[in-house]
Amino acid sequence: MARRLFGTAGIRGRYPDKVSPILAYRLGLAVAAYTGFKGRGIVGHDARVTSPTLSRMVAAGLMAGGLDALYVGLVPTPITAYASRSLGGNAGVMVTASHNPPEDNGFKFFQSTGMEYTEDMERELEGLVDEWERLQVEWSRVGRFVDASEVSEEYVAELVSKLAPPAPLHRVRVMVDCANGAASRFTPRILRMIGVSVASLNCHEDGYFPGRYPEPRPDVVEPLLRLAEQDGSWLLLAHDGDADRLAVAEPGKGFVKQDRLIALYAEMKLSGRKGSVVVSVDVGRAVEDVVERMGGRIIRAKLGKTHERLLDAGDALLAAEPWKLIDPEWGLWVDGIYQAALLSSLLASKGRRLSELMSGIPDYPSVRLSYRVGSDEAKEEVFKAAAERLEEELRPNAGVLRLDGIRIEFEDRSWILFRKSGTEPKLRIYAEAPSEARLRKLVEKAERIIRLEARRLGVRVEA
Repeated sequence: MARRLFGTAGIRGRYPDKVSPILAYRLGLAVAAYTGFKGRGIVGHDARVTSPTLSRMVAAGLMAGGLDALYVGLVPTPITAYASRSLGGNAGVMVTASHNPPEDNGFKFFQSTGMEYTEDMERELEGLVDEWERLQVEWSRVGRFVDASEVSEEYVAELVSKLAPPAPLHRVRVMVDCANGAASRFTPRILRMIGVSVASLNCHEDGYFPGRYPEPRPDVVEPLLRLAEQDGSWLLLAHDGDADRLAVAEPGKGFVKQDRLIALYAEMKLSGRKGSVVVSVDVGRAVEDVVERMGGRIIRAKLGKTHERLLDAGDALLAAEPWKLIDPEWGLWVDGIYQAALLSSLLASKGRRLSELMSGIPDYPSVRLSYRVGSDEAKEEVFKAAAERLEEELRPNAGVLRLDGIRIEFEDRSWILFRKSGTEPKLRIYAEAPSEARLRKLVEKAERIIRLEARRLGVRVEA
């Protein structure tokens, strides 16, 4: 069955065209059916204007399918995942469009362990959505609506207990930008509780995201560094709308590359024991270098699906993709709040700047580019044509990986990844090379091929 709803991570789209209250109700029923028409369904939502409506419709679907709906309210995605485990949920549903614009919304689904649904589970769930009418239970089996908002404080207490560094602490100050999203009442408070001085920015909830665009890209985050520098903050920590992501920038240094952050986390984990590190297909050589030096093993995964390979590996110490970290010692979900606390705790215990702690981690020239096309159909057409021509003209001599799009690798350790966005009508190029000149040459050739194929197909491409 063709997947009509699910993308890279859950379901996302424009409200009410793709994501509507009716869809939310049907998804709630589908989850109830998938879990056996009994038990508990956890429901949380982000700060978007449409989220209260959609979350209550999900809860109604769960109840109409026989599950008790435990409503945790307006919380970051990590808390809904945490609650799915800690409250004995048979499933969890988070209403969020993550880093998408305010007019979008969506849904993420969690297992009883707090781990996101796998691709196979998503396919099964989607197969149930159109059967919603037959999934409604009789009146005597309808579930209850339960306020479970107290779980948020349990999350806060447990996270602080885990990451508060032992005294004495070095004085560290950070600036936290929550993008007016769901982490606004949590991340600044948690960091203060572990002993870090915090300046907050855009930390009042507002579903219109007036402070900044909710995706913490370099071009969005770097203009804010001036404020962090004036404040005397060591770091600027920036969330997306639901706080599964974290971007980091350092005054005087700029945006910290996600690959190098992942390499730092891998170094920390592998210093204690050997194991595997799961990374997405777009992660670069810095992580490979560190993991190899520390005696570990790299496992590649699709974007948005690192959690699946985490289970397969058996000995995985962490799973990560740009902006997102899963630490199995904390939980099996992506958690940007945990990541912010982990970094802040590290700086407070060491008393050293992040750039000092990362001095031994390689920094290769890299780029991440997006190209908007008119529709999902156009995206498919251009991708297919351009991917074939890219492989033919670039002549890879070190291998091709087709795990998620096409990653072409070369003997000089440069590489380029061409893939389709799983959530928007966009095509993406990620590339890395040993030198700026080599990177520029590689990207220019790829861009030329994409635009030529788009023109041949009559598709407009906007960078």
